[in-house]
Amino acid sequence: MSILLGKKVKIFSLSSNKELALEIADSVGVPLSSCDVLHFADGEVNVQINETVRGHHVFVIQPTSAPVNDHLMELLIMCDALKRASARSINLVIPYYGYSRQDRKARSRQPISAKLVADLLQTAGADRVITMDIHAAQIQGFFDIPVDNFLGLPILCNYILDKHLDDMIVVSPDHGGVTRARELAKVLDTNIAIIDKRRPEPNKAEVMNIIGDVAGKTCVMIDDMVDTAGTITIGAQALKDAGAKAVYACATHGVLSGPAVERIKNSCLEEMIITNTIKLDDSKKIDKIKVLSVGQLLGHGILRILSDEPLSGLFTYSYDKSKRELL
Repeated sequence: MSILLGKKVKIFSLSSNKELALEIADSVGVPLSSCDVLHFADGEVNVQINETVRGHHVFVIQPTSAPVNDHLMELLIMCDALKRASARSINLVIPYYGYSRQDRKARSRQPISAKLVADLLQTAGADRVITMDIHAAQIQGFFDIPVDNFLGLPILCNYILDKHLDDMIVVSPDHGGVTRARELAKVLDTNIAIIDKRRPEPNKAEVMNIIGDVAGKTCVMIDDMVDTAGTITIGAQALKDAGAKAVYACATHGVLSGPAVERIKNSCLEEMIITNTIKLDDSKKIDKIKVLSVGQLLGHGILRILSDEPLSGLFTYSYDKSKRELL
C-alpha cells in the first residue's frame, strides 16, 4: 500500500504506453500497481486487478491511441472493475484522447463520437479525466466530471529555445491552429505566418497560399498532432518553396499513421518534434523524429490533485528572457 499526502494511492498502467506510466509513477513517487490485460480467443478484453483498491485514489494511465478501440475498451473495463472493487476515486490519465477529432457534426447524419466516448467513460465510473492538448477545447464540456487539459507547449518551447535558432517565425499549418501558433510566437518573441489550405477529404490536405513573409526565415510549424504527416510535410515544402531557409515542426501527439514516418523521412523537415503521449514503436524511430517526455508534467499534476492544490500553475507559463528559460 502507498500512502501519499495522507491518502491511499495506486497507479495502474494498461497496455497502451507502459513506459510513460513508469515515468509518471516515478515522478509521483509511487510504484506501478499490478494488473493484467487478458484477451479471450474471440478478441474480448478482460482486466484482472491483482491487489486491493478498496478506499484508494486510483490513477489509470492509458492513451487511447491505435488500436484505439482496443485501448478504449481496456479503459472502460478497468473503470468498471475499479468501481466494483470499491475504489475511492477513479482518475483516468488519457494523455491522448482518441476520437477527439469527431467533436462536431461536419455533415448531415454524422456522429459526435468525442461526446459518446465521454459518456462511456462516465458511465463506466470515471471521476476525473486528465488529458493533454485535447483536439477541441469544447470536449471538456462533454463531461459532467472534472477534466484537466494539460498543455504540451511549454515542453516544446523549452526544446526549441535550447536549439538557439536564428531568424525564427512560427507557422500555423491551418487557420484553426492560429491561437496555438500565437502562444508559441509570444514565448519565442517572434511573428507568425499561416498556411492557407483546404482539406478535400479526411487525412488529405492541399496548400493554397502562405500568409506572411517566410523568406530567409527559420520556420517552426506547430500543431496539436501529426497523423499521416501530409499537412506537415506538404506545408514544409511550401515554406521552402517560399524561401524559408529551414523548417522545423512540433506537435504534442505523434499519431504517425500509415505513410507518416516515410513522409517525414523524405521531407525537407530538419526535425519533427513530438512528445511521448503516444508510444513511438521502434519501427517508427528515425533521426528526424525527436521525442520529449510529458511524464514529469503529468506526475506533478497528480501530486497537485492529491494535495488539493490548483492545477492552473501547470497550465500557464512565462519566459525569462535573461535566462532563456520558461518559468
